[in-house]
Amino acid sequence: TCLGFVAGFTGETIINDLNKCGCSCDFIKLENGFSRINVKIKSEKESDINGHGPEIPVSSLQELFKKIEMIKPNDMLVLAGNIPNTLPKNMYEIILEKTRDRNIKVIVDATGELLLNALKHKPFLIKPNDSELGELFNVKIKTKEEILMYGKKLQELGAENVMISMG
Repeated sequence: TCLGFVAGFTGETIINDLNKCGCSCDFIKLENGFSRINVKIKSEKESDINGHGPEIPVSSLQELFKKIEMIKPNDMLVLAGNIPNTLPKNMYEIILEKTRDRNIKVIVDATGELLLNALKHKPFLIKPNDSELGELFNVKIKTKEEILMYGKKLQELGAENVMISMG
């Protein structure tokens, strides 16, 4: 079941496309704004154009927390992407705290400080790519051996499992 926030025509498109793929959706529909559109331009150098998402009111955030409280033991929860700038920067930590001791396996697919701060809550799985892994440790990773070494360091920092994609 896909959870989160959607708004405007882009939010409706997200729901329709997920439904076509057979995914169940339980999104919180926001009254104002649009779900953001991100564009990647690939040429000699990759460029990202990331739109701003809608403002998320406190009442909608509380609604999300209620949905998270309904997640059952042995379910999995995937936290993916960046936190909208209208939410607390420690949002993943708040969610991880709410799922603690409930036997919910949490997967975190995030970058930088957002991912590092989640590690103390011992997520079931994290999924950085190879360049994000290097950024976490402020190094340029060149070999598979280095990928393994830094992946194991992430386990030492709290991740139960680490899956590193190659780009």
